[in-house]
Amino acid sequence: MSIDAQKLLEMLPAIHRIRDAEIAEKNGLENGPLEDLMTIIAEQMALMEENIEQSYDDLFIETCADWLAPYIGDVIGYQSLHGKVPDVASPRKEVAHTIALRRRKGTAVILEQLARDVTGWNARAVEFFKDLGWTQYMNHNRDDVHYSPNLRNGEPLARIGTAFNTVQHTVDVRRVESSRGRFNIPNMGIFLWRLDAYSHTKSPALRLAERRYLISPLGHTLPLYSRPRNADTGFITELSGPENVPEPLARRQLHNHLDRYYGLRATDAGDIDNKEPSILLQVNGEEISRDQVRVCNLSDNGLAWAHEPQAHTYAIDPVLGRIALPPEVADPADVLVSYHQGFSADMGGGEYERQNSFSLQDSATVISVPTPLHPTIQAALNSLGGVGVVEITDNGRYEETLTVNVADNASIELRAANERNPHLVLTGPFTVSGGEGSRLSINGCLVSGDLLTVPENGTNNLSLLEIVHCTWVPGRTLDAHGNPVIPAAVSISVALASVKVSIEHAITGAIRMVPESNLVLLDSIVDATDATAVAFSDLDDNSPGATLNATASTVIGKIHAREFGTVSNSILLARLAPADTWNAPVWTERKQTGCVRFSFLPFDSIVPRRYRCQPDSADSAQRLAPRFTSLNYGQAAYGQLSPSTAEEIWRGADDESEMGAFHHLYAPQRDRNLRIRLREYLRVGLEAGLFYES
Repeated sequence: MSIDAQKLLEMLPAIHRIRDAEIAEKNGLENGPLEDLMTIIAEQMALMEENIEQSYDDLFIETCADWLAPYIGDVIGYQSLHGKVPDVASPRKEVAHTIALRRRKGTAVILEQLARDVTGWNARAVEFFKDLGWTQYMNHNRDDVHYSPNLRNGEPLARIGTAFNTVQHTVDVRRVESSRGRFNIPNMGIFLWRLDAYSHTKSPALRLAERRYLISPLGHTLPLYSRPRNADTGFITELSGPENVPEPLARRQLHNHLDRYYGLRATDAGDIDNKEPSILLQVNGEEISRDQVRVCNLSDNGLAWAHEPQAHTYAIDPVLGRIALPPEVADPADVLVSYHQGFSADMGGGEYERQNSFSLQDSATVISVPTPLHPTIQAALNSLGGVGVVEITDNGRYEETLTVNVADNASIELRAANERNPHLVLTGPFTVSGGEGSRLSINGCLVSGDLLTVPENGTNNLSLLEIVHCTWVPGRTLDAHGNPVIPAAVSISVALASVKVSIEHAITGAIRMVPESNLVLLDSIVDATDATAVAFSDLDDNSPGATLNATASTVIGKIHAREFGTVSNSILLARLAPADTWNAPVWTERKQTGCVRFSFLPFDSIVPRRYRCQPDSADSAQRLAPRFTSLNYGQAAYGQLSPSTAEEIWRGADDESEMGAFHHLYAPQRDRNLRIRLREYLRVGLEAGLFYES
């Protein structure tokens, strides 16, 4: 504000200011009535001045108000899209790019820019005619076109059929718009990556044997992903390469391009030349430089691993997620790994933004772990006195048996610090109790080993249990092959009546709750590890469990509930095993209350009246079923619907998004938006198809 109350007052004659001061002094006021009037006038002038400045800013897409962006777009003929997609909810970026995009309309770079802007996914545009083999004309040689690839060069052979294919093909006459045909003169391909690379910083490696370590905190085979380089540079000027997209790292790829993916510096004494590496290894507090690393195949070879490293050399296998230390390093060692793992969404905890999900934002008592005074989580919980926050500030591994007792009308939050994801290895049940009106929230943790239990002991009166952005590993933990160690194991057991359990953006195993309690699921996965196992019931695995409310969630396994509250936009994947004694795979005792809407569940389920659910008839039940890329927890595409899923499920939610836990990603809308935009920017005679790389 250029004019304030004091400046306005100084413009008045001195006699008025003197009399105003005398009136204030006589009446014991801080300001006189004239000064108060000038303050009000100055405030209104400031509003007017701000409005004038904003009117000028509103002439430009970079500075205009959000509500004006569509109007500026309308002036240049911009066609609006589905606005529910989070990354493109505001068309500001695309409107700003419209003029520049139209100047280079139809080029591969612009089509890739469109794909990134419209979908928010990593993308690459491919001109398929460049991969089309033809008979050479002597006056127009193409020296880089060969019908027979060089079999000595392994990396191009490994990329046949991918977005980075460089091997020539014969003509394909199928339509590219159906995503079947590819190699033809008028065809363009837009390759999309629905998975992203999620970082894990200084995560403790799991010791398997002498000088042999596993990167996965759960000890299973874990393919490492590349971190996209220059992912947020805005307007792109060249097509993406393999280093610009999140993809599983192959051994040969990492070996040939180690400088792109590994480490901050090449040598111990070197300067930082890779500020954002995909992988970084630290042993006993020291960063392992690039010249000390070798990429190897560390597959099992009897009782040992193949290709164990020589002296002063550290071996990494990005396919299996394994590390072998050199013989001179004392063992056991403190091995920390910074790496990236593939996944679909901000769910189940990770190094993503979670600040707004904290239940106690301004608690008077916050105890950090680990510290010399509180080296363990249980020590910190004991120090709270029944109210406050325990915040884990690293990505460490904590092997403990936890007990929480919340004071009357108080709250305790056990949380990972923002952008942290510690691993809690429970050596016994996590027992939760509390007084009248008490609440417990668990946020941002990976939990394995045992279950969480809320017992009925006569003094327990816990009111609310919240599990937010956590993973309670289905099957308790994973074996070396990624299979659940205890299939269908219970992750959460609630024996206390009248308690409410809220699970948001989380992944858990099977749940058991007494009928008088209440379960609320939001954007979450409950996985009993098999569709014939019991995902939800009473404590006896058979009787009806609590009232169930589920919004945009996926439940894998049978359900027996007292009643449904609201089940919406969800997938209930269940079936009866041979000789099963259950009446139906999804079964509620009370069918007169509650509703099931815009969801998938078995047609023979016993539930309240359905509204626009699938399948809607016995005939459609034979062909309609959700197709998942993977249902094995620990794999990158876990819980993700395949685009080949039937349209009734792929676009079956109430807002035409997909059913299930990844509804909030709005994948169908992103797909449709891109197809709409491609019609405008493709050259005449060209056709484009969408291909999902992940």
